[in-house]
Amino acid sequence: MKYAEELTRSMTFLGQDPRVVFIGQAVAYPGTAMTGTLTGVPDNQKIEFPVAEELQLGASIGMSLAGFIPVTLFPRWNFVLLATGQLVLHLDKLSLMSQQGYVPKVIIRTSVGSERPLHPSYQHVGNFSQAFRLMLDNVEVIELNEPDDIFPAYEKAILRKDGKSTILVEFGDYYVEK
Repeated sequence: MKYAEELTRSMTFLGQDPRVVFIGQAVAYPGTAMTGTLTGVPDNQKIEFPVAEELQLGASIGMSLAGFIPVTLFPRWNFVLLATGQLVLHLDKLSLMSQQGYVPKVIIRTSVGSERPLHPSYQHVGNFSQAFRLMLDNVEVIELNEPDDIFPAYEKAILRKDGKSTILVEFGDYYVEK
């Protein structure tokens, strides 16, 4: 399958679990390339959020503590930067701070913005995967370079039993190139 098809297949698979909720901008309404990959997800599992990245990740953490598995979408890595406090200080450290009393499972979906055919400017094309790997102990960062990487990575993210959350990094140019 192609890159975008694998993303759609993965989101449909995740959506089969009633504990999964999809949270973010352009989740319930069109607006980003990610929106099109949610066609197989029931509407009642989509929660549209305003552009409030820190709030979005904070709500995702809270929902995970209530028994949900949030798939929280940030269309660009650059937007995850705005939720760094929630990510590094809360999601990543909550199990340590609570002596494993709270072990959140959040799936963060983000992307390195596409540069072709039109470069959207530098605030949309950053890849901060390596920097976040250095900051995070309980959140794994997985880059999705090939279509064959996608489904196994999302399957791992939802089925993992090691107490970690997962950031899955897409590449916008691959939606049409691979």
